[in-house]
Amino acid sequence: MSSEKKLFLLDAYALIYRSYYAFIRNPRFNSKGMNTSAIFGFVNTLEEILKKEQPTHIAVVFDPPYPTFRNEMYAEYKANREETPEDIRKSVPIIKQIIEAYNIPILEVPGFEADDVVGTTAALAEKNGFVTYMMTPDKDFCQLVTEKVLIYKPTRSGNEAEIWGIDEVRKNFQVSEPIQVIDVLGLWGDASDNVPGAPGIGEVTSKKLIGEFGSIEKLYENLDKLKPKIQDILLNNKEKIELSKILVTIKQDVPLKVDFDSLKAGEINSETVKALFEELEFKTLMQRIIPESSTPRESAVQGMLFGSETAEPEPETPREESYKNLATIENTKHDYRLVQTAEERKALISKLSAQASFCFDTETSGLEVHTSDLVGLSFCIKAHEAWYVSVSGSFEEIREVLEEFRGLFENTGILKIGQNIKFDILALKKYDISVKGPLFDTMLAHYLLKPDLRHNLNYLAEIYLSYLPVSIEELIGKKGKNQLNMRDVDIEAVKEYAAEDADITWQLKEILEKELADSGLTKLFEEIEMPLVYVLAEMEWTGIRIDSGILEYYAVELNAETEILEKEIFEMAGMKFNLQSPKQLGEILFDKMKIISNPSKTKTKQYSTGEEVLEKIADKHPIIAKILEYRGLKKLISTYVEALPRLVNEKTGKIHTSYNQAIASTGRLSSTNPNMQNIPIREERGREIRKAFVPSDEKHILLAADYSQIELRLMAHMSGDEAMIEAFRNSEDIHAATAAKIHGLKQDEVTREMRSQAKTANFGIIYGISAFGLSQRLNISREEAKKLIDGYFSTYPGVKTYMDNNIHMAREKGFVETIMGRRRTLTDINSRNAIVRGMAERNAINAPIQGSAADIIKLAMINILKRFEKERFLSKLVLQVHDELVFDVLKSELETVKKIAREEMENAVLLTVPLTVDLGTGENWLEAH
Repeated sequence: MSSEKKLFLLDAYALIYRSYYAFIRNPRFNSKGMNTSAIFGFVNTLEEILKKEQPTHIAVVFDPPYPTFRNEMYAEYKANREETPEDIRKSVPIIKQIIEAYNIPILEVPGFEADDVVGTTAALAEKNGFVTYMMTPDKDFCQLVTEKVLIYKPTRSGNEAEIWGIDEVRKNFQVSEPIQVIDVLGLWGDASDNVPGAPGIGEVTSKKLIGEFGSIEKLYENLDKLKPKIQDILLNNKEKIELSKILVTIKQDVPLKVDFDSLKAGEINSETVKALFEELEFKTLMQRIIPESSTPRESAVQGMLFGSETAEPEPETPREESYKNLATIENTKHDYRLVQTAEERKALISKLSAQASFCFDTETSGLEVHTSDLVGLSFCIKAHEAWYVSVSGSFEEIREVLEEFRGLFENTGILKIGQNIKFDILALKKYDISVKGPLFDTMLAHYLLKPDLRHNLNYLAEIYLSYLPVSIEELIGKKGKNQLNMRDVDIEAVKEYAAEDADITWQLKEILEKELADSGLTKLFEEIEMPLVYVLAEMEWTGIRIDSGILEYYAVELNAETEILEKEIFEMAGMKFNLQSPKQLGEILFDKMKIISNPSKTKTKQYSTGEEVLEKIADKHPIIAKILEYRGLKKLISTYVEALPRLVNEKTGKIHTSYNQAIASTGRLSSTNPNMQNIPIREERGREIRKAFVPSDEKHILLAADYSQIELRLMAHMSGDEAMIEAFRNSEDIHAATAAKIHGLKQDEVTREMRSQAKTANFGIIYGISAFGLSQRLNISREEAKKLIDGYFSTYPGVKTYMDNNIHMAREKGFVETIMGRRRTLTDINSRNAIVRGMAERNAINAPIQGSAADIIKLAMINILKRFEKERFLSKLVLQVHDELVFDVLKSELETVKKIAREEMENAVLLTVPLTVDLGTGENWLEAH
């Protein structure tokens, strides 16, 4: 096999579009605001092929920029196609530069589509002894398949790539030979390419007819054997059908001379790729593709916190010449001083205490604040000047040194500046040192300004200061057994490294503070995001107790259920097999049970048995539902039931989740280790996990406070719709009220099904759901769904006006805002591509509502903590999940805490409709909720 000539032909635009839309809900942008989704996805696809498949020869095939012979033949060909998204148009020239830098030939022939160039090249390659893989998701290429010409369907939704040969084409198109795919497509037509086909004859009938008669020509020879309706269609549309067959036929005689030696896979031009990737800010990709390249990492061990907060985490590599255009510590004049003695510390504290603000940063031995030790503190009050205070010794010795700084940190009149300052607050809290007073976090400032971008220190330094910070690996080496402890590093080197962090952060603050003011975001920053840092730090430090015994017992119960399901699956299958083996499962479902006739396969020729694949055929046999249920249970066990006890901190006996303010562009909080937002609550089995979250001891009880339908109430307020406002003011069941108004009934006449449909519409409208989406969610026809949506807008006309106005304002301003002024930039709102524009329009409708809900609960959290501190309560806020707060309450304080929680949550903001909160208490979270 090593001598096999293996040619890969990549269908460029099909892969570029696929890459672009894969990121449509969470697009990637570089610091210049360029959407790099298509480029990033394409490069990843290219890399996957080169590394995994190791082709001996390769080419990328593009459509020409001008019309092809098909347009001359049929003017309407592809006339209905959506305008190419602007971001794709801008990406294509860069993708071509990258392909050239990889030394991969680009094939493009004027007048002919990429399909024709691929078809011709593949045919020539077969004659020259190649095995050719046409990499494309396009079904049209199936007509070209031979023993030596195969389709390589790229990976999708986590499933492996599929390779289609003659057998796969036969099964999927129900034909005897791949060439007959032309006839199937000719009858079927193609709406996306505006190929007419036979009106009224769709995919199923086309495959059946060609499978039976062999070709379109044979159909006309056997009209008497066809149903009258089919006869009429064929007779009345003969010219259209014949034209369609020509249009879908991929040419294999394009005037193209192929020098196969020029298609040999070669070495990439590293310097060109580096330059392109630096411009695109593909740092992790660069490190993966060019291992010797350098990309610096976030400052100190603390910097590792940001891996989860960026779409592309910074790699752990030393600095190198690829960043020679940036300033560094070596070529920047600076004055960083080491502070070691009591006298030096006293002088520093005196100097800092006289300032209106100072920047500080902590260096620690690890990321888990309860188990890590403080290594040092750095301070800055002027650009290019900083101090590093080294601390060492036992816990008590470190605490003794920090005690000298207590007055400085607790001085409420001094502004404290930091980058991800919550970590620093927690690092000091371990030694009983509290940080008080106003804060300025550069990470969160940038998050408010550019919520869709990265916010780590290296990134901000490069973008705003054209500066490359020292990387942690230069001090302690790469991650692994040979990595040093910060205490083992020369103190002068640590001083330079640590002081630089404070210096950079100080400089960034001066820039970002002005940008916040210019953008009208200062109030949101100072009144919500900064006070919230203290709230989240307190919650993280407190943690919540987990009863591991409950989870162990539940694991036994769930494992017993999986065993029962396993037996039921084996009985249906008629034999035992390894349920964890995709190979065995595929053979059982598709070879033995023959559940469907044309199952898809992976590139290794195994049947695809991923969740998405099985869900599509769930109605074909009851065994599929059992398998999906079995997998769901297994995931529940491994992800939560078994995993949560491992996250319990040995020192505190609690779970200390980390709350992230700078990830969700809507303003919502997220959390990690564990991700509290993802703990399942919709199904009974998932809800049971909440039983394991318990009070800290027998003197405490859990209190859950949950906003009732906050997003719908915000829609009522922001839209000003009188009917919706009235329903909430009258404390009506909003879903029943909606159903009653839509159907013209009294509320007591509304059926459960009507209420359920209205509930789906109520929440779906907030997210800009379409008639198609609503029809799928409710399992009704698209016509019924459209009627329901029309009825909804007729019932609540103010909602439709709000949606239209928001879209209009977004088109004018380029962004939308929450009630507190939080912005969501919508770069694609004026796109000429309907799909891309539609996504931005849905965000224009939903982002202000979802973001306002986030603002409100954040305000409530801040105000509740203030009340707790003022009244010196021992009760604690321990969890925030979506619209719910969970408190660990001292039983003697319960009634007062309930009163405070309700008051502060319901009065966080004044709306035209009341905010209402549901309260519940219990010996565990499930009981309280």
